[in-house]
Amino acid sequence: MLITRASEYAILSLIVLSKADSPMDSETLSTQLSIPKSFLAKILQALAKNEILKSFKGVNGGFVLLKKPKDINMLKVMSSVEGKAPAVFDCSPSVNSCPSEKGSLCSLWPFLNKLQYKIDIFLAELTLADILEE
Repeated sequence: MLITRASEYAILSLIVLSKADSPMDSETLSTQLSIPKSFLAKILQALAKNEILKSFKGVNGGFVLLKKPKDINMLKVMSSVEGKAPAVFDCSPSVNSCPSEKGSLCSLWPFLNKLQYKIDIFLAELTLADILEE
């Protein structure tokens, strides 16, 4: 599935953080977005680890965007929280690595591969700034 809850929550968090004047902690974000705190904390940590957010410790700690919204693309956001590139289908990116070992006989694979490529390009070009404008 392309947009999981983790990806959805990551994008929602980035929207809120883009409008914040100071760092926001996971508890505040969790309450504001009605997202379980432990799940959101993992998402925020993944975004910080992948240099999308910066985290601050301490009383006034929390998270802020590390980059400008125009420099945050959705492919990186989704890949960061999912631990892998988002995929629309459970189809291998290569005929040779098909889990059913019938990739060379599959007439659907070329179409799915082309579709996934176009989606990857779209997500790589779609930025947080684009989402904020809509």
